[in-house]
Amino acid sequence: MANKNERIAKEILEVIGGEENIVKSTHCATRLRLILKRSDPTANEKVKKIEGVVTVVENNGQFQVVIGNNVGDVHKAFDEMIGGSNKNQQQNETEDKGSILNRVIATMSAVFAPFIYILAAAGILQGLLILINLIAPSFSKTGTYEVFNFISWAPFTFLPIFIAITAAKHFNVNMYIAIACSAALVSPDFTAILDRIGDGETVRLFGMPLTETAYTSSVLPPLLLVWILSYLEKFLNKTIHEVVRPLFVPFLSIIIMVPVTLLVIGPISTLAAHGIANGYNSLVEVAPWLAGAIIGGVWQVFVIFGVHWGITPVVLANFEQHGSDSFQAYQTIAVIAQVGAVVGVFIKAKSQEVKRVSSSAGITGIFGITEPAIYGVNLRFKKPFIIACISGAIGAFVASFFNPKYYAYAGLPGPLTIVNGYNADNVSSIWGILIGTAIAIVLPIILIQIFGYGEDTTEQVETADANQSNAVVPNEKLEIEVYSPVSGNIVQLEKVPDPVFSEGLMGKGIAIEPKDNTIYSPVEGKVSMIAPSKHAIGINTLDGAEILIHIGLETVELNGEGFEVLVSEGDEISQGMPLIKFDKDSLEEKGYNTITPVIITNSAEFSEIIPVNNAKSNKGEVILNIIKI
Repeated sequence: MANKNERIAKEILEVIGGEENIVKSTHCATRLRLILKRSDPTANEKVKKIEGVVTVVENNGQFQVVIGNNVGDVHKAFDEMIGGSNKNQQQNETEDKGSILNRVIATMSAVFAPFIYILAAAGILQGLLILINLIAPSFSKTGTYEVFNFISWAPFTFLPIFIAITAAKHFNVNMYIAIACSAALVSPDFTAILDRIGDGETVRLFGMPLTETAYTSSVLPPLLLVWILSYLEKFLNKTIHEVVRPLFVPFLSIIIMVPVTLLVIGPISTLAAHGIANGYNSLVEVAPWLAGAIIGGVWQVFVIFGVHWGITPVVLANFEQHGSDSFQAYQTIAVIAQVGAVVGVFIKAKSQEVKRVSSSAGITGIFGITEPAIYGVNLRFKKPFIIACISGAIGAFVASFFNPKYYAYAGLPGPLTIVNGYNADNVSSIWGILIGTAIAIVLPIILIQIFGYGEDTTEQVETADANQSNAVVPNEKLEIEVYSPVSGNIVQLEKVPDPVFSEGLMGKGIAIEPKDNTIYSPVEGKVSMIAPSKHAIGINTLDGAEILIHIGLETVELNGEGFEVLVSEGDEISQGMPLIKFDKDSLEEKGYNTITPVIITNSAEFSEIIPVNNAKSNKGEVILNIIKI
């Protein structure tokens, strides 16, 4: 039986047009990033409604599905469904390239996303070592420190090899050839040659002097190496006879690409990366307050559109050149401002549903991942996002007067990486970051308590887009009673063996282990949705509640087999009217759990959703009380 991630992948694939419409699929920390042959204007809203999907962003020629921390598992299932790397090998021939900027951003995302958590883990380890040395200065002289120190730097030292692996997948290159070429760039023997060049010796390759360009921790040289290698390898595969191809393609690729990189690609690309970084650093030197305010204020806007990966080479170039970077210091303040806004909503909200979502998003934000906070809360209510951006700008503006910098790279800047801003030679740095982050987290909380967090724009959009024929006449009752749609044992929602329901991602409610084979309407209202697989039905009540009845777990896989729908979308129904018949025994024989959640999908609009505490319920008995105020 398919798990939740496979189900999400399958439903996304069905909505966006199937395997034949996919040019390429990749993922980052929280998003499934797809390049499609054809864009369906209705696909965005349809994918948003898939259980397990947070939202959808269309940008840079990509259809980006925001899923969350389990995106890697969803992408794995998705990749298998579309044929994996075989599908992506057709990319160069079929992909709509779009603008150069879009292609660069897409490449950065595809290359860095798979190992960003590795860099983040190494950055946290460096921060811990800094913290321990502050507490016990003698620790830096121990062997334990030396071992963990080189462990923390290893991913950065051999960064070109990480890039070779992911870039090879992105550009459809033989991964092992790419690794061999990039490994040569960080070879200890080459490092020894660079030391000799640094001492004044001239070392020539084909009569041309090598520059003193080191490639440990570099980004653009290995990335451009693999990109050019993709064309060279394709040419060699077409030119060399298949009998000797397995040997001579790697041989020629290595002896061509490594020298070309050392003589041309490396020096030029390194100069370009350093030039961009120096341009940013010049702004910091001339007007640090302006640089801080811009980054603190608009960084999370870049995150919304998924273009934030483009800054990675600049940040890494700063660390390579100077051993420090101010961009990540300001970036941290911007991230923490979003967390502060979520905390403000949590404190202000009366709805338990909003509090639950806010607390979950806030916890994720602690680790530097802000998509759940942005899409789940701040953009949903709009006002918190604006307040967070303003607070981030103010916090970074104040911090800029303390020369804030990070002295250890943070893969995911956030609260846990603040310690990376400490340096004994620039003590004001950590104080500036601490003051800036304090403003960034406290100011949104205060402003939201004063001005509120606004209305649920997600619900507004969904209501505006709905067909007017589905509208129902509001009822002024302050309490709504929801009746049991089937007789059976009552199960509290948190005990349902599916996190989509048990964690309240769809809303609050209750579940029933049915004893009968017919689902009856729990309320008076109108049928708003019937799943194509017939296993779920949505109802809009006269009182404004939106109810989802989901028959069984993973029963979407049956594609309607064993279900008979007795009503149609748009039908007006009364409480107790039969809606769906299903073959309970057949479902259970096939291994499906028939537990049936009854969910209030717009729970955030109500003060309380109160389930009954009874062990059992008969059809027509009250199982939920919805309190409007």
